[in-house]
Amino acid sequence: MITPNVHPTLGHVARKAGVGTTTVSRVINGGDHVSPETLAHVRRVIEVLGYMPSQAARTLKGQRTKTIGLVIPSIADPFFSSLAEAAQAVARANDSLLIVTTTGNDARAEIDNLNRLIRHRPDGLLIVPANSRSQALRELVALVGFPVVAIDRPVAGSSIVSVVVDNFEGAMTGTQHLIGHGYKRIVCLTGESTLYTIRKRIGGYRKAMESAGLPCILDNSVNDYKSAESAIEKLLSGPDAPDAIFSTKNSTTIFAFEVLQKLNVAVPQSVGLLGFDDFELASRLRPSISVIQQPVEEIGRQAAEALFRQLDERETNAPVQTRLKTLLIPRYSCGCAAPD
Repeated sequence: MITPNVHPTLGHVARKAGVGTTTVSRVINGGDHVSPETLAHVRRVIEVLGYMPSQAARTLKGQRTKTIGLVIPSIADPFFSSLAEAAQAVARANDSLLIVTTTGNDARAEIDNLNRLIRHRPDGLLIVPANSRSQALRELVALVGFPVVAIDRPVAGSSIVSVVVDNFEGAMTGTQHLIGHGYKRIVCLTGESTLYTIRKRIGGYRKAMESAGLPCILDNSVNDYKSAESAIEKLLSGPDAPDAIFSTKNSTTIFAFEVLQKLNVAVPQSVGLLGFDDFELASRLRPSISVIQQPVEEIGRQAAEALFRQLDERETNAPVQTRLKTLLIPRYSCGCAAPD
């Protein structure tokens, strides 16, 4: 008889079911070489006793821990929370638990979080690198001994599989769209310009402007509302004020919109606005905000599926990088549609 507060063991299950411990172990691991009657009987005993296999013991035997680590910059950012939701759905479908940790785009916090996750022996890792060029990150993921997939940003100089969007092409498309509306002085409003995604978007903006023979106006000082307010006030009060803004991430787009509203600058009549990355209220604001939309859920889903394919050894000639396309969503802020 099992005494109170004592977790039932594999031996308890075997004695209660009247079978050997090897049979119980086979039932727990899928039921191979066990008759249907015995399988059903042992499973009933497991349920009655409330037996839970020791994950630590499984790990020591080299079996899967049924856990996946996900390292992202933030769960407050809708982009990354949506990535996490999509990855979690795939993990659940593969009978695994997703463990999420955040870095705030701090490379040191990232390495610390990774080391902590590795000590828990996950089956694999999904990571949005804080610094794609980090040698410390590259060396660490090369030593972990299990699959790693990078999301949104690759691990430069490594063979780590990554799932990203075509940031360069998306930014170029957005900038060309503004140019097509007749805007001549389009400022690229940005921050965190060391990030892989932002560098690519700045590159796409530059390519579009240079191809059109227009001046590149780059302001990379925006990290929050106050810095956006300072940047836009300075730009608009200058002798060659911009007639449009291309912002490189959703939060920057929101800051820009709020500042323009505060300053009573008519959008798009005085200043056009188009941002990279959609957000929940973009279509409901007045004016509605034109954006370059990323397939967020698809990024998270494909990254998680790539990880499980590696775990199941179904990945043979996998591409080092999968690059998904963005989509231009024209709304009123760029001058496309009449306001509701």
